[in-house]
Amino acid sequence: MNAKTPKIMILYASYGDGHYRASKAIEAGFRSRGIRDVVLLDLMAEAHPRLNELTKFIYLTSFKALPSLYGWIYNVTKDLRIGATFLRAVNSIGSGTLKKAISRHQPDLVIHTFPQLALPDLIERASLSLPLVNVITDFDVHARWLHAGVDRYYVATEDMKREMIERGVPEERVLVSGIPLRPDFRCDGNSPAVSGIGHALNPNKKTILLMAGASGVMQGNRDICEALLAGGNYQVLAVCGRNEELYQKLALQFGDHPDFHLFGFVDEVAEFMLASDCIITKPGGITLSEALACRLPLFLYRPVPGQELNNARYLESKGIARIARDPRSLHAGIDALLQDSRQLARVSANMENLRKPMAAEVIVNDILDQWFQPASCKPSPVQIGSAHPRLVIH
Repeated sequence: MNAKTPKIMILYASYGDGHYRASKAIEAGFRSRGIRDVVLLDLMAEAHPRLNELTKFIYLTSFKALPSLYGWIYNVTKDLRIGATFLRAVNSIGSGTLKKAISRHQPDLVIHTFPQLALPDLIERASLSLPLVNVITDFDVHARWLHAGVDRYYVATEDMKREMIERGVPEERVLVSGIPLRPDFRCDGNSPAVSGIGHALNPNKKTILLMAGASGVMQGNRDICEALLAGGNYQVLAVCGRNEELYQKLALQFGDHPDFHLFGFVDEVAEFMLASDCIITKPGGITLSEALACRLPLFLYRPVPGQELNNARYLESKGIARIARDPRSLHAGIDALLQDSRQLARVSANMENLRKPMAAEVIVNDILDQWFQPASCKPSPVQIGSAHPRLVIH
């Protein structure tokens, strides 16, 4: 590595919790390599706080009220060509705030974990040399992630890499790393029996983890719990995220049930997954990757159109997840899987083909190898960027 320790900036957004979690995982990866100068910036929140809150509200409301509209917008813009006028307009949001942040923090490399690509055009206008990388946090490629000014893409699957090459991204700029997760999701050598939540569970019953998302927006939670608890075969860990209303409703209806365990927002997600036999959840990219890392069979309930439905369909096509639209079919699917050891073995084998629990380390190591090794030690790589002199953006 160069004598100068690199400064890293990670741009994320607070729509849901996944982009932030991915950013923190990458930050932890850098810190494990002795790199402490890592700054995280929620660009939309910093640049336009009111607009950010409004768009977050619309995004979260769309899960309940207008999922088809959100999905339509997502799919209409999904395959736009790189550099399309619409994308340039969207990417310009926050450019002024980002310019000030770049001048203030003087990063040596910038990482996007959310597709708000204001920086490439800013760099072009200022004639700067600043490496940019994108960490795509879904199992689906949308045009908003793609830009000619991005030096490196880190993606979840080989299928995504092939699609990006077909859409004009140079092959050498795409690395299949997986989606970055915190170190506790390595899940190798750990046992649910020794986890804290495991001690509270009945070892004679299968455990179903129900996760409604960080904001608790997944629909149908009460009906799901009612169906699972009715037969007496399962115990349920219900995680409501930050949705206090959902928490209160579930507590009122099921709080006294001996097989029902209720939680709000939890940080020990790996512990909960290790203690469970399967998970019912909304198909956000981070949660799916966490379940894969923990080898936890997935049931995806009523995925909304857009990246989450595309995530769900992809994992279903790989024999890893099952999509359910109503409590009865969900319950039947869980029964069929958990009672069939051969099916479980197939799902587990399929998961091994996609799980990449060390993605954060892969990303950090690749960044350091590409940009921050002494010239004499660098592999003969792809010349996709270089460290820059001190940045002064006028």
